[in-house]
Amino acid sequence: MTQPHIPENVEIHGPLDEIGAQVLTTDALQFIVALQREFNQRRLELVQKRSERQARIDAGEDPTFLPETAAVRQDPAWRVAPIPDALQRRHLEITGPTDKKMLINALNSGSDMFMADFEDANAPTWNNMLHGQRNLTDAIERVIFLQTPEKEYRLNENVATLLVRPRGWHLEEKHLTVDGRAMSGSLFDFGLYFFHNARRLLAKGKGPYFYLPKLESHLEARLWNDVFVFSQNYIGLPQGTIKVTVLVETILAAFEMEEILYELREHIAGLNAGRWDYIFSCIKKFRARQNVLFPDRSQVTMTVPFMRAYTELLVRTCHKRGAHAMGGMAAFIPSRKDPEVNANALAKVREDKIRESQDGFDGTWIAHPDLVPTVRQVFDDALGAKPHQKERLREEVNVEPAQLIDFRVPNGKITEAGVRNNISVAIQYTEAWLRGNGAVALNNLMEDAATAEIARSQVWQWLHHDGVLDDGRAVTPELYRALFDDEVEKIQRAWGEANVAKSRLAEAALLFDKLVTAEQLGDFLTLPAYQYLD
Repeated sequence: MTQPHIPENVEIHGPLDEIGAQVLTTDALQFIVALQREFNQRRLELVQKRSERQARIDAGEDPTFLPETAAVRQDPAWRVAPIPDALQRRHLEITGPTDKKMLINALNSGSDMFMADFEDANAPTWNNMLHGQRNLTDAIERVIFLQTPEKEYRLNENVATLLVRPRGWHLEEKHLTVDGRAMSGSLFDFGLYFFHNARRLLAKGKGPYFYLPKLESHLEARLWNDVFVFSQNYIGLPQGTIKVTVLVETILAAFEMEEILYELREHIAGLNAGRWDYIFSCIKKFRARQNVLFPDRSQVTMTVPFMRAYTELLVRTCHKRGAHAMGGMAAFIPSRKDPEVNANALAKVREDKIRESQDGFDGTWIAHPDLVPTVRQVFDDALGAKPHQKERLREEVNVEPAQLIDFRVPNGKITEAGVRNNISVAIQYTEAWLRGNGAVALNNLMEDAATAEIARSQVWQWLHHDGVLDDGRAVTPELYRALFDDEVEKIQRAWGEANVAKSRLAEAALLFDKLVTAEQLGDFLTLPAYQYLD
C-alpha cells in the first residue's frame, strides 16, 4: 500500500487503509490542501458573518431583499449559462448516502438523478468519507458491486445521473489539519470528488455535478464560484464545466435567491426547495422571538402561507433566469406488510407532487426507490415528453418580504404526541448517527439530520417560548422531563437490553437533553455530535 507524501504543515489524524490511501493520494492531497490555503480564511469569515447576522436578528432586525443588490434583481437581461443535456430532464431525483448498497440501489432506481450525500444523510466518520469517495469513483467506472448473503448488487445498464452533495460551509474535517487548522469539510468533499472524477465523467458524456447545502447568502455562493474557477484552472478544464444546484434550505437564502443564481451563473443549473432544514432555519434565526412558535412539524406543510410564498418565489426566480426549480422531499418508505399504510401515504405523496408540478417545478425528490412509479407518473403526466417547464415564468407571483417571515400556521397545534415524536425520533436518529449511519428508517420515513434538527429545535422552542399543548397544559421543564424519560424508556424496552447495551443510546439522549435545555438554541446538532465520531 502506497502512502501519500504529506505536504509541510499538513497532518492526517486518522488511519489510512488501502482504500483511504487510494483516495487521499499525493496529488489529490496537494489539490485539497491548495483549496484549503486559498479559501479557508474566507470561509471562516463568512461563518463569522452568520453569527453577526444572527445577533442582529436576535436584536429585532428583520431580513429583507437586499437594497445593495437591487440592480441584479432589476436587470432583465442576464441568464444562467446553458445547462448540459445530462441535466435537462430532472423529473425525479433520489437521494441517499454513499455506501455501496445505497449507491447501487439508487443508481438503479429508475430516477433521472441520484444525489449522493456526504452531508445530512451521512455520518461523517473518517471511514465513511474516504470509502464513500472510492465508492463514487467505482460507480462512475461501473465496477462497484456488493455481495451479501442474500444477493449480489451490481449496476444496471441504464443508471441515474450522479450529483454529489459536499458538507456545508460550517462543517470541518477534523482528521486533516492544514497549518494547524481543521480542513473545511466542504472543500475536502468537493475537492476529492472533483479531482478524481471530473475527467472520468466528461469522458462518459456527463460532468462534475454538485448540490450545495446550507447557503445563507450570495457571498457564500460567490465563494463557491471562486472555488470552482480555481479548481477548473488547476486541472485544466474549461470554465463552466462544473454545474451545481443550490438547496434553498435557509430562510436567509430565500431573500437572496436571485443573487445566488447571479453569483453562480456560469456554474448553476437550478435551485431546490427544502422543507425540514428550511423550517429549522426559521426557528433558529428567530430563536429570540417569543411570538414565533410553530405547531407540530407534521402540520407545517408546504402549503402553509410562508412555505407557499417561498416555493412560489423559488419557481418564479429560477424560470426568470433560465434555471431549473426542483421540488422537495417525499421521505415515505412504502411498507411491504401494510397495504393500508401504503395507500394513505402514497395518496399524500401523489397530492404533494401534483401540487409541485402544477406550481411549475421541473422535478422533485424522493428518498426510496419504491416511490419511483408513483412520483414518475405525476411528473410524466404533467410534463409529458418535455424535460422541464421553464417556459412557465409565473410572472403573477409577487412575494413581499413580510410574507416570507409570517410564520402563522392556520389551525396549528402543539400536541403531546408531537412532543413525544420529536423526542423519540431525534434521539433514535442521533444514536444511529453516532454509530456511523446517517440515513435511518423510522416510522416508515427515511430520516436524515434535517429531521433531528427540526425535532430538537421545536422542543427547545416550545420549552423556552411558553408553548402550550392543545389540551391546555404548558410545556414546562417538568412536563418535558417526564416525556423525555418516558420516551427513552420506551426505546429501551423496544430495543431490548442486549441491543441497548451495544448502542450509543445514552450518549444520544444526553446530547439531545443538553441541546434542548440549553439557554440558547445551538446552531447545529451535528457540530457537538461530530466530537463523538471516530
